[in-house]
Amino acid sequence: MKLHNILLVGAICALSTNISASERITYKSAKSSSSYYQMAVQVGENIAKKSNNDLKITIEESQGSVQNVKEVRKRKGNYVFTTPPVLVKLALGQKSMFKKDKAEDYNSIRTLFPIPYLTMHMVVSQDSGIKTFADLKGKSLLIGKGSFGAKEAKKYVDLFGLKGEVKLVGAELSGAVAALKNGQIDGFATAGSYPAPNVIEAAASSKINILSMSDEQIAKTKRNKLIIPAGTYAGIDKDIATTTLPVGVYTTTSMSEETAYKFTKAFWESKPNLEKQSVWWKAITPKNLDMFNVKLHKGALKYYNEINATVPDRLK
Repeated sequence: MKLHNILLVGAICALSTNISASERITYKSAKSSSSYYQMAVQVGENIAKKSNNDLKITIEESQGSVQNVKEVRKRKGNYVFTTPPVLVKLALGQKSMFKKDKAEDYNSIRTLFPIPYLTMHMVVSQDSGIKTFADLKGKSLLIGKGSFGAKEAKKYVDLFGLKGEVKLVGAELSGAVAALKNGQIDGFATAGSYPAPNVIEAAASSKINILSMSDEQIAKTKRNKLIIPAGTYAGIDKDIATTTLPVGVYTTTSMSEETAYKFTKAFWESKPNLEKQSVWWKAITPKNLDMFNVKLHKGALKYYNEINATVPDRLK
């Protein structure tokens, strides 16, 4: 009888453990000062709540999208990360910053859902006298290091005829606002959905300008045009023409179909609350799936089929 009781208690404890067990997910985002880190926190909190804590999300800071993709080579389990689709395409094609990697190391990448797009901000102090890109000649511009935004900013400087004419500072973006306020730099470049937290902080602590691009300059970048409306940032009373790039949330085939399904479903069901938290979520719909170039995770595809979303054949 005693043995029976012990076995019964053990079975109940085991069942209780299984019921209360939750899937742990690592969500690799961006620098803590960026809008994408803020988004990651919002997504993590909302998904955990919507799943009744069946999914527990740990947000990890990152040096940027390139690092996020490269970590696929060594990460196992429930690794989730953000990056522009173009970087996944480069990784699979062994091009640019991935040319020394093995393409097969990235074959496990799978798509989950879109998030607000990257928006390039070229922020300068009014005291610097910089009003156009041409005025950057002889000035200092902090671009960060290792991130997609840093590479993009350097590309723009070169494309706009300023190669070697601008002092590009590779320091961490976390110190950009203080450096701008103290006059240590003339400006900084950052890529994040607007309104970007570090640009809000810069506008609140000093007088700034945000450089606007001409249609000709935007065409040279081969990116899409986006308008940051006047009044988005303190002291900026005119529309800013800049570039934008799609960004998505990915995982790998190491994640189970059930977990990917729950994660994707919880995200979309959380969207109304996300929109209340930040305006940038309103532009995201299942129609944005068209931006992706690698297959959906089977669990995510199951959810999109359930809601009758239009899924491009290349993603199935």
